[in-house]
Amino acid sequence: MKSKRAEAIDRAVINHDGMTKEGFLERAFAFAFRGLVYAQIWEDPMVDMEALAIQPDSHIVTIASGGCNVLSYLVADPARITAVDLNTAHIALNRLKGVAAVRLPDYAHFRRFFGDADRPENLDAYSQYIRPHLDETSRSYWEGRDLIGRRRISMFRKGAYKRGLLGGFIGAAHLVAKLYRIDPRDLLEARTMEEQREIFEAKLAPIFDRKFVRWLTDQPASLFGLGIPPAQYDVLAGDDKMAGVLRQRLERLACDYDLKSNYFAWQAFGRGYGKSPDAPVPPYLDEANYEAVRARAPRVSVNHANMTDWLATQEDASADRYILLDAQDWMSDAQLTAIWTQITRTARPGARVLFRTAAEPSLLPGRLPDALLNRWHYHEDESRDYTRRDRSSIYGGVHLYSLLD
Repeated sequence: MKSKRAEAIDRAVINHDGMTKEGFLERAFAFAFRGLVYAQIWEDPMVDMEALAIQPDSHIVTIASGGCNVLSYLVADPARITAVDLNTAHIALNRLKGVAAVRLPDYAHFRRFFGDADRPENLDAYSQYIRPHLDETSRSYWEGRDLIGRRRISMFRKGAYKRGLLGGFIGAAHLVAKLYRIDPRDLLEARTMEEQREIFEAKLAPIFDRKFVRWLTDQPASLFGLGIPPAQYDVLAGDDKMAGVLRQRLERLACDYDLKSNYFAWQAFGRGYGKSPDAPVPPYLDEANYEAVRARAPRVSVNHANMTDWLATQEDASADRYILLDAQDWMSDAQLTAIWTQITRTARPGARVLFRTAAEPSLLPGRLPDALLNRWHYHEDESRDYTRRDRSSIYGGVHLYSLLD
C-alpha cells in the first residue's frame, strides 16, 4: 500500500493512463523521485536574490529541494522562509542543514560537513552536535538504511554529492566519457576562460556526436537523474535530438562562466566542490556569510507538503516572495491554475514569483485563465537577463512575475 506522501508525488507527476507509454514513464519517474534526488540544488541563488529583491519584512515561500538556496537566501536577511517539499529525503536534508548551521561549533565544522562532505569526522560531528537536536522523523531517516544497506548519514563520509539521482547521473556521465578516454575533470585544470573553451571543444563536445550517446539521451528515462520528468523531457527536446540540447547547455556551463566563481561547474565536472579555501561554494557555505546564516537559520521552517496544499491553509496576503523552481514543467493546466490561484490569494502587494522552465518561453500564457494571469506582470527583459546569468546553465528560461496593483 502506498504512503500518503507517495500518493502525493504521484498526483504531482502523473497525468496519463498507466497503460500508455507516457503514463508508464511518469510512474517510473514518480517512483524514482521518492528517494534523494538533489544533494545540491541547481538554481543559482545569486540570480534568485537579485530577482526577488528580498526586503527585511519578506516572507519567502520556496520549494525546498536540496536546501542550498533556502539557507543562502538568509544572506539577504528576509523575515521568514517557508520551505515545502513532497520528497522525504529533501525534507530530511533541509532539516539536517538547518540544525547543523546552528549547532555545529564553528565554520570549519560546517564547511567540512557540507563543503567537503566526504570526511569520517562528519559522522562524529553528526553524533555529537546534530543528532540530539534533530526531530525524530529526520533522525530516523538519516540513521536508516538505503537500498543497499548503507546508513544514509554515511553519505557525508564518502561523498554526499555523489549520491542521489543527480549524483548518480553525473557519475554515469563521467563513466560514459571515460569509455571514450575522456576525463571531464580535465576542464577544472583550465587557467582561463579561453582554456575552458579549448578543452570543451577538443574533449567534451565530440562525445555528443557518438551514436551510443545520441541513442542513450533519446531515452526519456536516461534523464531521470537530472530530475526531468517525461513531460519536461518532451518540452526540453522539442524537435531536436536531446544530445544537441544537452551539448548546448553543457557548453554554457563549461565556457560562459569563469570556473573560479562557478560551483555548479565544479559539481558537474569534479563531482564535488573544490578543496582549496578559495574554491567557489554556495552563499550559505561562504565563510563571509557564516555568522549571518547561523544567526538567521531559526527563521526557516521546513514543511513536508505539496506547495498548493500548503498555501491553501494560509491567510490572505501572508507571503510576498515565491520560488517554484521548475516544478511547473510537471503540471497540468488544472494544477497550474490551482497553484497560481493560491499564490495570488496569499500574495501581498508587490509580491514576486520566480520559476524556471526547461524550454525558453514562460509556460503560463495560454494555460492560465486570463483573469488570473492578468493580475501579474511578466518582467520579460529582466527574465532574459537572469537566464543568461544563471550559472547552473541547465534551464532554458528563468522567469520573474510581480503582482500588479
